[in-house]
Amino acid sequence: MTLDPPALAPDGGGGFGALFENIKPLVPIPVLLVALTGLWWFFRGTWKELDDDAATWRAQLKAVGKSDLRPFVALALCAVILTLQEYYGGRTFFEASIRPWLSRMDVAHPKAIKLIQFDELYGFGWWAFARIAGYVIPFPIWKLCFPEDSLLDMGLRARGFLKHAWIYGLFLALVLPLLLLVSRQPDFGAYYPFYKASSRSWYDFLCWEAMYFGQFFGLEMFFRGFWLGALRRSFGSGAIFAMAVPYCMIHYGKPFLEANGAIIAGIALGSLAMRTKSIYQGFLVHITVAALMDWLSLWHRHALPTVFWPTG
Repeated sequence: MTLDPPALAPDGGGGFGALFENIKPLVPIPVLLVALTGLWWFFRGTWKELDDDAATWRAQLKAVGKSDLRPFVALALCAVILTLQEYYGGRTFFEASIRPWLSRMDVAHPKAIKLIQFDELYGFGWWAFARIAGYVIPFPIWKLCFPEDSLLDMGLRARGFLKHAWIYGLFLALVLPLLLLVSRQPDFGAYYPFYKASSRSWYDFLCWEAMYFGQFFGLEMFFRGFWLGALRRSFGSGAIFAMAVPYCMIHYGKPFLEANGAIIAGIALGSLAMRTKSIYQGFLVHITVAALMDWLSLWHRHALPTVFWPTG
């Protein structure tokens, strides 16, 4: 449950914080306009190339009288996977179905399982596993449906990584100042890290970050690899913008400004993946920003771990 922002006093009082909360819903609009204009300028060549390739592909299909089944298979798979993750990949399912099994294991092996001490971490372990498994499942299914397609063409080729490394640096240079600004917002500090016991020890923090990074790699494989690789010839640059919609929606529940930032990030990282034909630069951007978000949140609260192993 979230509280409504404090209202300004009749005389205009209430301070800058209250003023910001009242105009907060409008803040992303000019930022989005500027950012999206910049993305168009930077990636307009990439988008045109994708549209040209898609037009050629559709013309070839029309010439031989074939239908394009790729959008049907890809979008149906994506809808099913995201729905399964929402209903079976979270804490509710963990508490109902996974935790009872862990409790029995804890009775048999208390020194190994330590459920009371790491209960929350186990919950996030299930969350990360469900995300990674769901994000990877479409690849073998796609190969069965379209054996002529190479899975490496879904952003998994590492060739040319160093050639495009400068784009990774450019993205970070643009994102980091905004991250430092947003990290001072109260809802940011209250939300990150997801795993609240990260401050208990460096062991907790590092275990969480390993899970976090793993699901980010799966996420990049799914949204910037599978989704774009499956739909680029059918939709052209439209595949990027179609992907940005569910990508933004999986951020619902996070701080408002971050959910809006996901619109820009989805288009930017999708365009980057299409330009470099690789998901790896986007993955590095993602985990760098994510790790800094967690670290800054703890640092602002003076809650960084002070011991390596948890006690108690």
